[in-house]
Amino acid sequence: MLQSPEEPTTDAVEERFAVPYLMTVRPASGAEDLALVIENHPDGARGRLWHAPDAPGEPLPFEVSTGAIVTNDGRWIVDLDDGGGSEVGTLVATSLDGRERVALTPGREPYVLRGLTMSYDGSALVATVVDEDGFHVLVIPAAPWGEPKVVYSHPVEAWFGLPSADASLVSIDTTAHNPGIRRPLITVVDAVSGTPVATLDDLPAGPVRAVGFSSEPGDERLLLNTERSGFSRPAIWHVRTGQRHDFDLPHLAGEVIALDWNAAAGRVLALHVDGGIHRLLELDEADGTARTMLEGGSFAEPDVASLHPYYWTSYYAPRGAVRALRSSWDVPLRVTEVTADGREVTLIAPAEVPPGQPLTSTLVTSADGTAVQLWSGRPAGRAPIGTVLEIHGGPNLVAVDHYNPSAQAWMDAGFAYASLNYRGSVTFGRAFREGFWNAGGDREIEDVAAAIAWLRAQGLADPASTFITGASYGGHMTLLSVGRLPELFAGGFAHVAVADWSVTIEAMNPAVRTVWSSWVPPELVERFSAITYLDDVTASVWVNQGSVDTRTPVIGVQGYVDRLRARGGDAVLEIFEGGHEPTGLKGAAHDQRRMHELALRTLAGERWDNESRH
Repeated sequence: MLQSPEEPTTDAVEERFAVPYLMTVRPASGAEDLALVIENHPDGARGRLWHAPDAPGEPLPFEVSTGAIVTNDGRWIVDLDDGGGSEVGTLVATSLDGRERVALTPGREPYVLRGLTMSYDGSALVATVVDEDGFHVLVIPAAPWGEPKVVYSHPVEAWFGLPSADASLVSIDTTAHNPGIRRPLITVVDAVSGTPVATLDDLPAGPVRAVGFSSEPGDERLLLNTERSGFSRPAIWHVRTGQRHDFDLPHLAGEVIALDWNAAAGRVLALHVDGGIHRLLELDEADGTARTMLEGGSFAEPDVASLHPYYWTSYYAPRGAVRALRSSWDVPLRVTEVTADGREVTLIAPAEVPPGQPLTSTLVTSADGTAVQLWSGRPAGRAPIGTVLEIHGGPNLVAVDHYNPSAQAWMDAGFAYASLNYRGSVTFGRAFREGFWNAGGDREIEDVAAAIAWLRAQGLADPASTFITGASYGGHMTLLSVGRLPELFAGGFAHVAVADWSVTIEAMNPAVRTVWSSWVPPELVERFSAITYLDDVTASVWVNQGSVDTRTPVIGVQGYVDRLRARGGDAVLEIFEGGHEPTGLKGAAHDQRRMHELALRTLAGERWDNESRH
């Protein structure tokens, strides 16, 4: 029995998206306790310079992307100028007052970034760029700015060029040994000549990924994560001698992921993830022991093969203090410092948003017995009027216990909300992360069905009032689910989605085209594409696509919407000004109001696109 829907007030949605909140902190690489703090504001991302422990300064007089960094001397903000979010552009250094701009790669055709960091001594900027010719690592003199030098180049995927403390060496996560398979090894090159110095791999048992070189002068050791056990564990490798120290930690279940390194003190900051639940650890190089620093909420959010390895992450301050970036579903990101006696001192308080609902974690069993994590919550003080299942993007990303104003807005409006970590999500081990490979979407669909079955056992997820939503790969999964699981959903809200992989892959930017060509080979394109299942779609569908998106261009959904409408289906396509990962609270509030409006139409027995009837 459906409860009568209630139109959420505009004020309620506006209030939920009114307060700017912290999105990430990008610490400078050097000895100064300096960072670029990036917040989500009404019109987009804004940056502040932060000299800890003082409060962050005033907002910079120009917008920044979430991938921007500050140079070690605090004089420049380095960011990609991509014309409004296309992710294809060129690197520019902008002075703090916005008056001076320096093109850092003059004469080079526009590119996508897959790595950006400064050396500890401030002498060089290392940028990993991708164009139609392949993946290239550039070393750019930074004091003063100078001519870029290409030290690595290959047509096959590579990311995260990382300089040694003095910028004499650069490590790169490379896949040239196994093209099309995202199991990297570490390649280290000389930063002057580009000559290979060493490689490290644990294949076939597992890939390795670099975290960072020691910041100590003359120390050429590299902190990394290995998966030779099937689950991430930290290790320290001496590039010249090959000597290696692994933190096996057999008493800890799940993943232990190295985040940062205080080499002078012999301590490694690590994230322990077991069943999706986070703990912040500190590891001792001398005896290999691990101690828990903090529990509750989340302490990092991985972004495995993009501009930075994390959207945000906890780290060591230059003098060795632990800076914990911490969030939960109902509390925005904040920054604390852990004192020597274990106390937690707040440095940047969470934004004062309206009170929200925490979510609980459940491991649900998928069709083949695999346990998948589901976050879920209900509206406070009332019976839900419907259920919303969100599917995160990626696929090599993860939904962590972090603040999500959209999730809170759904519960504010009376809906139960859930978020699924399906096969393909990170932090659950290598087999889980690779579990969607060569399956044509079958494993993810099984996981979606398992999530809905569990929700239904809790008295939720009535097919007449259940909606699925997601962005990017989550948008693809939204459209695939309403086609392959039509009996489960009344509507789907797909953001920056893909519906037809055959045309999308051809139109993608070069940084993502390579991997998707291998993940969706020709023989799987039809099965993997939502457009294949149009005849089975009974749900209403809203597709929200970016005008300059080069990861999931509009062409990948236009045919789907046109053909669904021609069949009498209920489909709406709306295009916003922006790219694949838009920021800005105004735009987010608009999208949330739109989804609420459409969901309530369904509960009232109305179509989303009345014009499609004629």
